[in-house]
Amino acid sequence: MMDIRSLRYFVAVVEQQSFSRAAELLHVTQPTVSKMVQQLEQSLNLVLLERVGKRFTLTDAGGVVLQRGRALLAMHEEMGVELADLQQLRRGDLRLGVTQHAHALLAPLLAAYHRRHPDIELKLFEGGSQSIERDLRNGTLEMGTMLDYPANAGIWQEFEGSQLVSSPLCLLAPADSAWHGRRRVALRELADSAFIFYGESFALNDIVEDACRGAGFKPRISGRSGQWEFVASLVRLGVGITLLPKVFCDTLPRAQFTVVRLEEPALDWKLMLAWRRGGHLSFAARAWLDLVRSKT
Repeated sequence: MMDIRSLRYFVAVVEQQSFSRAAELLHVTQPTVSKMVQQLEQSLNLVLLERVGKRFTLTDAGGVVLQRGRALLAMHEEMGVELADLQQLRRGDLRLGVTQHAHALLAPLLAAYHRRHPDIELKLFEGGSQSIERDLRNGTLEMGTMLDYPANAGIWQEFEGSQLVSSPLCLLAPADSAWHGRRRVALRELADSAFIFYGESFALNDIVEDACRGAGFKPRISGRSGQWEFVASLVRLGVGITLLPKVFCDTLPRAQFTVVRLEEPALDWKLMLAWRRGGHLSFAARAWLDLVRSKT
């Protein structure tokens, strides 16, 4: 097999028209240069230089190797520059799956990342936790946001994660609801209410449905949306109630809603940054993970 180093020595000998001058240029001894050229000839099973005393001429095979060797060395050099650019985050992209409800949380982090690495392209793919999980598994995404909850605890044998935020779920109801002024509400108290649920691929459906079954009832669903702002509008207009993280409920005008902390059971919305366990992360992805861990 042809070695890139022996090829470089061969090209240097021809261009310098001297083994000694090539050795000086390469900062090695002349016997080393001679040995490397001989190894190249042996690996190709061809004579590349016809030697007459201290002089030499290129054979036809040597001419081919010289021409192609220069091109290969140039490509090797370019590859080194490109890899150095990646290592120094001067190029590349970050393929990140983002649940729609993580926008407000991630926007400042993404802005900070862009300030640090302006030449990295941010490729953001929106979807629910379940679709992000699928795309992480098939390699479409390097990293993505996913929910952590008891029913999917086994998933962390396949994925690694770093917590972004943990927020308790709260009852969100119209301002004039029966729960107005309450500080806590048990889930079983909501059994007769119409629920507004979430997009089909959102793991929050599983969390709430499992909790309702544990409280002894099946939720009656009056509507669905993957947009929490739209869900809140439907709640305000009396279409139903919902359960959403406190971190989101706190952004809503309190005069228009009833917001009560859920208990019996208490449920948490735990958003994780996830990636395949043992999978390769690009330089851009590792830099993103470092930033997230430093800020959360």
